[in-house]
Order: sequence, then C-alpha cells, then structure tokens
Amino acid sequence: MTTNLLDFDLDGMAAFCERLGEKRFRATQLFRWIHQRGVADFDQMSDLAKSLRDKLKGCAHVAAPPVMSEHASRDGTVKWLFDMGGGNAIETVFIPEDDRGTLCISSQAGCAVGCRFCSTGHQGFSRNLTSGEIVAQLWFAEHALRARLGRSDRVITNVVMMGMGEPLQNYSALVPALRTMLADHGYGLSRRRVTVSTSGVVPMIDRLALDCPVALAVSLHAPFDALRDDLVPLNRKYPLHELLAACRGYLQYAPRDFITFEYCMLDGVNDQPEHARALIELVGPRGSDPVACKFNLIPFNPFPASGLKRSPQPQVAAFARMLGDAGIVTTVRKTRGDDIDAACGQLAGDVKDRTRVHERMARLRIVKTRSAS
Repeated sequence: MTTNLLDFDLDGMAAFCERLGEKRFRATQLFRWIHQRGVADFDQMSDLAKSLRDKLKGCAHVAAPPVMSEHASRDGTVKWLFDMGGGNAIETVFIPEDDRGTLCISSQAGCAVGCRFCSTGHQGFSRNLTSGEIVAQLWFAEHALRARLGRSDRVITNVVMMGMGEPLQNYSALVPALRTMLADHGYGLSRRRVTVSTSGVVPMIDRLALDCPVALAVSLHAPFDALRDDLVPLNRKYPLHELLAACRGYLQYAPRDFITFEYCMLDGVNDQPEHARALIELVGPRGSDPVACKFNLIPFNPFPASGLKRSPQPQVAAFARMLGDAGIVTTVRKTRGDDIDAACGQLAGDVKDRTRVHERMARLRIVKTRSAS
C-alpha cells in the first residue's frame, strides 16, 4: 500500500524524503507541486530527478477521496460529498463572496458532541479523519475551482473548520493539516484567515494556543450552564467558567484580538432579552471579567429530529441590538446554500454510527418524560 503525500505537512514530507535518501529541498519541491499547482502525476513534476520520480511511483500517491456528488446552490455555494469508505461520507462546502472565497472543511465522519441543533450530531460518530483527508478537501476544491473558473490565482482565501465533526477532538490530525494550509510552500493562508470552530474542548484550546494559533470560534449558544448543558452536552465536562478562562488565555496567542462566539438563535429557547442580558454580563465590556469578542448570530436551520424552531427575524434583530448597544460587535450570519442543505448545522453526509446516538437519545427522552410526569 502506497503513502498518500497529502498526509504530510512540510516537516513530514522532509522526513519521508530522507527515508528515500533524498535531501530536504526535494520535499519543498514536492510540496509546491502538490499544493500550489495541484499536480498528482509524478511524471509531470519536471524539476524532480527521474530517479526520485521513479521511487515515488513505487511508494507514494496523491489523491483526494472519491467525490460521490456535487451540488451548486442558487447563490453560488458548492457542496461536495466525499466517499470516505466503510459506508462513511463527509461534506465540504465552498462559499463565494465578493471579497473572499471560504471553504468549510470537515474534521470527522460524524460528531460525538451531539449538539441539539446540529444535524451532524444527530447522526452520531464513526471516525476521525486523517490529516491527509482534511487537507484533501482543500486540495481538491482549490484546484477543481481554478480549473472550472479558468484561473491560476488563489480561489480559496479563507478556511473554516466548521464542517462535520469537532476539530479539537481530532487534534493530532488537525494540527499538521493546519500547518499545511499556513505553509508558504503550501497554500500560504494567513493565520487570521484560518478558523477553528470548537464546541469547547478546553484542554485542546490551551494546546492549540501554543502549537498552532489560528483564529478561534467558539460555539456558545447559551449564557447559562443549565441551558448549555442541554444544547451542547460537552458543557457538562467543561462548563462556561472554564471555557471562558480558556478563551481569555487563547487571546494572548491568537492572530486576531478577539474570539468569535457563535450563537444559534432558537425560538423561545435562547433568544429572549434575559438571555441577551446574561450574555452581556458573561462576556461583555460591562461584565465583571470581559472577553474581547464578537458575536455571530446564526439563524437555525430546522430539521425534524431537533424539535427546535428558528427564531423570527425581528427577534434576532432585537437580540443583536441589545448586544450591540452594550458595546459588543455583533453580526447576523447570512444563510448560504440552504437550498442544497449546505448551511450552518445542515451538514450530515452519511456515517456508520459507532456511538449509537439514536438509542442514547431515545433513552434520554424516556428519562425526561418520566421526570416531567
């Protein structure tokens, strides 16, 4: 079985070349051919010695997972479904805008966190992706879009680790993938333009600050522990005071001078004035221990299993005004790609659930019903 070179960051590629008896500069050449030019055929890598090309053909390859389907939205959003083998599939989404092109990348097949408002979490979890499988989504999308648009310059300017999965629960694969995205000989993305979104894995936030600090987005969704325990089950392990302490610590290393808090607006659940006031007290400039932050309010994309509804637009606007009037920068995310199920919280793919999430949720519903009676 040959090695997929997408699995290596530049240091890993150098070590691989050394095992082949080659010098480090060959790794840099390989890295540029693969990531900057999108070349997978070693015979086309014209500045590599023929002896090295022959070695590579015998022990290595460059390939993304097979594409099962591609869907384009009316607004220009593109969603790819990749076959990960073993009955698993992941989704990757490209979102074009006037001043940027953003790729939303998956880190796991499924997700073990189980947030109530996320359709991925309702599928359960199958496995972590490898570094190569994470990078392959960028490699494929960037070069496929260049070919389609007839461009030689960069199409994807921003990457958000906001697809399927909790990135910080796949930390060992995430960090090499991030380093490839940031590498000058790879994609050369700015740390400010690569964002890791987490539901709040506190120890890994602390590690990311030291290992590979990029922009950080935290799925907050509630100002109280009791409510967040219900919406984001990970909160039971890492409650709000621990999460916010980790955010304050991360700011010392972050490429941006703020943390983005994502907040999915759920009708009658977390969208009332008392919730806004509690958020202001929790993180805002009027609070006792403020966190430099901005809020991104996200319209909920309903799906039947959630039992939740989207907050009405006037309610979202009023909520945003309250935060803004308190001095907190607040935006409302524009829904993109919802006609192809590519909007926030809609990515589902297809996974072989090893966590039996449906059985666990059914038991939880029974317990809640008994408690209520």
